[in-house]
Amino acid sequence: MVFQGFPAAAFEFYEGLEADNTKVYWQANRATFEQAVKAPMEALCAELAADEDGSGDASFHLFRPYNDMRFAKNRPPYKTHQGAFLETDAGIGHYVHLAADGMLAGAGYYSMAKDQLARFRSAVDADHTGTEVAEIVAELAATGYAIGAMDELRSAPRGYPKDHPRIELLRRKGLTAFRQYPVSAWMGSPKAVAKVRETWAGAAPVCAWLDTHVGPSTLPPEESRF
Repeated sequence: MVFQGFPAAAFEFYEGLEADNTKVYWQANRATFEQAVKAPMEALCAELAADEDGSGDASFHLFRPYNDMRFAKNRPPYKTHQGAFLETDAGIGHYVHLAADGMLAGAGYYSMAKDQLARFRSAVDADHTGTEVAEIVAELAATGYAIGAMDELRSAPRGYPKDHPRIELLRRKGLTAFRQYPVSAWMGSPKAVAKVRETWAGAAPVCAWLDTHVGPSTLPPEESRF
């Protein structure tokens, strides 16, 4: 399937899901999800993946539309967005999602493993590399990017002073740059491919810094997280 854009029905589907996050709504509108959301997202990701590694062999992970209910009693059963994720060999994650309010795209390390986090904090602490990433982040924020991570500490990590000049970065357990776009005409056309690509390209400076000073984790999965 060639990506032609997301139809208006995709955004309407999520508007309805936000208002009625129930199995009844989902079952009644599942065909709309499959045709207006999932199929176009798969087509978008196929084009983006080919662009990203140049071979067409890279593949995205499309997230399941269902929330994990095991550890959150009051969580609604269905996610109110469709996300997709691609990780490069260097460990950089590229993300895009569609929701009722538009699209989001970004790149970076959303969550770092233990060894990555140790290298990240060391590089942020060092004057030269720390100043460099602080300037990159400030420039991205000035051009409309939001800076985020899956989680962050409330205070300084152990061994670092609370008044460190880059304490906001040190408290993060990841580093990403992303942009949120309101519903726009380009989302209903092939132009969405170029827009996501452009957003990822804009985040390239922080991704390059992470590649150079942090890199992928070398720990076994069971040892990689706190």
